[in-house]
Amino acid sequence: MKKVIYILLAIALIIALVPATAAMAGKGNGAPSGSHFNLNIIGTNDKTAPMDDNNGHRIFVKLSGNTKIYLTEGDFAVLDANGTDGNGAAFQLPNPDPDNDGVTVYSVWARAVGTPGKSATMTTGATDPGPDGIFGTADDEVVFSTESYVAVRNTGKPKFENVSRELLYIYVDLDGDGTAERYNLFNDALQDYFWSYDNNGLKVLQLRFYEISTDVEAE
Repeated sequence: MKKVIYILLAIALIIALVPATAAMAGKGNGAPSGSHFNLNIIGTNDKTAPMDDNNGHRIFVKLSGNTKIYLTEGDFAVLDANGTDGNGAAFQLPNPDPDNDGVTVYSVWARAVGTPGKSATMTTGATDPGPDGIFGTADDEVVFSTESYVAVRNTGKPKFENVSRELLYIYVDLDGDGTAERYNLFNDALQDYFWSYDNNGLKVLQLRFYEISTDVEAE
């Protein structure tokens, strides 16, 4: 009788684990399964058409060189899709970790697609109030995270990877101890958050935002 009970418990445990495993496995492309917000970052030649208040799911960036994607807190939305016009693009997304405890309320996954051999680097930046601790004064300084996401289009089928650490946080040394600390996007310690997108010919970078938490280290 005990043996039967143990077998039934083992079967129940396996059944309970299958959905979680399937959710993380996705469809073999490296991303989780389930609902998500899509954002395609498309490398292209300069565009002149205004794309403010654009509620699509793509942002155009320079095919070669740097583009800034300015970040605003709120529900997921593309606010300005044209990053090639000299003013940068604008994207809205929720605060990923309001308590800055290293556990995100959602996660972002990315993969590079298009012609093999091309790449792009994304780095989170923001404005530091400087030594006086007051924003909007002469000693304000733009700072960049020590963590960057390097997207490389290799040969073979591209797969998604979790880039929450690189894109949802900024690692900077604000206390001067020589070690970069972790700050979530929209943390009050900094202002004017943005992604710096350095493109080396990558045509498309796909981002997916899932309601799945990720544990992110403090340093």
